[in-house]
Amino acid sequence: MELKEGLEPASPNAQYFNSSVMSVFILGVMQSEVPIEINEARSIPLLNDMFLPINTRFSSIMVKDRKGEKQWKRVEVKLDEHVNFPIFPTGLLPTSYDEYLEDYISNIAMEHFPQNKPLWEIHVVKYPTSNAAGTIIFKLHHALGDGYSLMGALLSCLQRADNPSLPLTFPSHQRSEPESGRESVRGKVSQLCSFIFNSVSDFGWSMLKSTLVEDDRTPIRSGAEGVEYQPIMVSNMIFSMDCIKHIKAKLGVTVNDIITGIIFLGTRLYMQEISNKSTKSHSTALVLLNTRTMNGYKSIEEMLKPNSKAQWGNQFAFLHVPMPELKDHKSPNPLEFVLAASKIIKKKKTSLGVYLTGRVLEIVKKLRGPEAAARFVHGTLRNSSLSISNVIGPVEQVSLDNHPIKGLYFMVLGVPQSLIITIVSYMGNLRISAVMEKGFLDPQRFKSCVENAFEIILKAADDEIPI
Repeated sequence: MELKEGLEPASPNAQYFNSSVMSVFILGVMQSEVPIEINEARSIPLLNDMFLPINTRFSSIMVKDRKGEKQWKRVEVKLDEHVNFPIFPTGLLPTSYDEYLEDYISNIAMEHFPQNKPLWEIHVVKYPTSNAAGTIIFKLHHALGDGYSLMGALLSCLQRADNPSLPLTFPSHQRSEPESGRESVRGKVSQLCSFIFNSVSDFGWSMLKSTLVEDDRTPIRSGAEGVEYQPIMVSNMIFSMDCIKHIKAKLGVTVNDIITGIIFLGTRLYMQEISNKSTKSHSTALVLLNTRTMNGYKSIEEMLKPNSKAQWGNQFAFLHVPMPELKDHKSPNPLEFVLAASKIIKKKKTSLGVYLTGRVLEIVKKLRGPEAAARFVHGTLRNSSLSISNVIGPVEQVSLDNHPIKGLYFMVLGVPQSLIITIVSYMGNLRISAVMEKGFLDPQRFKSCVENAFEIILKAADDEIPI
């Protein structure tokens, strides 16, 4: 490959996620409503005109400088090396192609990106499954950007299926929080003391969780060395956004609080089914927090501006959120899971714990290099039981090159955990995808428990007096 222009520094998070310690990437899956007519001849100009111009990162590789810091280096891209059209046996039933697609996704999830090419691939599966007439898979290295950046990139390639001339719209992101009135001096002092205590407590706990204290081994955490390199299984669950908003109105919490509560309760129910004693185990979730000071997606041009509030890159932090215990298997206190998640996340978002942990990571990187900082991040992930990340998708149906997309979801892979949860909203539904260590977790059983948790919380919310 031939150098096109100078080097650009890679962000710290980009270096951590593409290191000798770990290689984290995102799989974005689009399910086509119609048979896919894109072939190799059509894919090359499509990528050249729509995908590569999004960001120079898609035309760059990572190289090290003399200090061990990684830089982005522009190269010529051989597009035919980045597009794959897998060959399956012909004439099979859609249910049979379900298995072929599952195996194919598991295989590409275990394959590392070669470092001599830009860190992305596209896989076009033309075979019909029980869920789609065809499937398009985007494999994008996390070093290129976080879920917000990469979703924004993909959205720039899509159009509204009903009317391409109209812009895409997204769910409102309003918080159900009471207005704050005038406070007394004593109240402000109390708030300040609480802020300081929470910051110190969160920072101390995050440091312990990243270095010394690891979660118990449970039915959702094998604790196996190299779990990120094991085969995976994926389970998808779809819930109505109207039902989620109904719970939100009843409880006066955020959509994210409800989703987290459903996942926590469903996970505890699953753990109880496998091993009753694990319901009281010490289990922590890493909830990913978008640290950008804005809501909604911005244009790619806006993202790439130096001082943009919606900057491209990896702009997020981890929140350590302990999972509530399942106190009574007959009456599993469902709303407590939502309210506890809401309380903990709100407290952690309003403390300096995330900022202080980020500063420590910067110091480690400065004193011991990016590989040592990457080991710190790896330890943070390895010592917890699961991670939860979510992105907002469009309200309307989208199409890619005149192929209406009936469903979309994404997965984060290469993480040293047995269970990784991702969430995306699309066309009035919320899709939860669970990536699991194959042979360790039971996908169907886990899915049943999460769906049961949703029904339990919805019913319990109906019995509540609106806040």
